[in-house]
Amino acid sequence: MSTPAPALRSSGDDVETRERLLESAARLFSERGFAAVTVRDICAAAHANVAAVNYHFAGKLGLYQAVMRMAIARMQDATAEGQRAGEGLNAEGRLRAYVQVFVTRVVAGQQGWIHQLMMRELSDPTPALDLVVAEVLRPRLAYLAAVVAELIGCDEDDPRVMRATFSVHAQCVGLMGHPIARRVNPVLTSGPDALEAMVDHITEFSLAGLWALARRG
Repeated sequence: MSTPAPALRSSGDDVETRERLLESAARLFSERGFAAVTVRDICAAAHANVAAVNYHFAGKLGLYQAVMRMAIARMQDATAEGQRAGEGLNAEGRLRAYVQVFVTRVVAGQQGWIHQLMMRELSDPTPALDLVVAEVLRPRLAYLAAVVAELIGCDEDDPRVMRATFSVHAQCVGLMGHPIARRVNPVLTSGPDALEAMVDHITEFSLAGLWALARRG
């Protein structure tokens, strides 16, 4: 009797394995950083053969780049959502919409692994950091800067605009799920009511500062 030929792996199996590798790698890279994670770690977490990383991503670096691309796409989606939320609103409304989306998607934990991954990139940069700056941060801050310039009543190249833009953005970043923030005041972002109150606070606090700059001329 002849031996049956081995079953060919279906494209569906390939897709599922690739997704598991991406999900596991995103979690491990964000927790430990690129250098501290091995291919064996990723494959064990993804319940995949150790050869799967080479098969799907041509190695650990290729997998890391794919994770970063996934993170960039989701960050771009957050920026686009903030812009859509502000469509048809005045500058004050657009500012609040930006803060609302950022706080909801990031502070509420929807993109916690992305924040962790970006913090790892900042402490131990790879070439991917330049991609994040070019494709995410510059467009995001350019949108916010246009809103800030309108509220101050000046051109976007006025030095006050970028300083104020960073100030607004920094308030949102400071609320992310960082261990220090949770220890200092864990009630700040605990629950939807607290998040909404923080959105109101950041918006009102920022507007007060921007209007003060406008009055000074």
